[in-house]
Amino acid sequence: MNPSYQHIITIEPGKRGGKPCIRGLRITVDDVLDYFAAGMTEQEILEDFDYLTHEDILACFAFAADRERHTRVISGCCAVRRKSIAETGTDLGRFISLFGAC
Repeated sequence: MNPSYQHIITIEPGKRGGKPCIRGLRITVDDVLDYFAAGMTEQEILEDFDYLTHEDILACFAFAADRERHTRVISGCCAVRRKSIAETGTDLGRFISLFGAC
């Protein structure tokens, strides 16, 4: 069972663009996951960021796993929305027709 992360992971609109941060600090869940993806070990991360704890790392994984469990893809929805916006003739519509919405 994943440990609770709600007391560790915080989201503040004015901090790091509203991304989930660790204990109100300016290090995000994404930052920690990116360090792991780049090949760093937990020990290396904890040594480089001495204010982080093992529990903080576990909270990042629990948060990411919870978010992943709640991610759903709705087939075809984006294509219909992109087409209807592109047909409006607005600047947003022209942008979407050139670059796509998804």
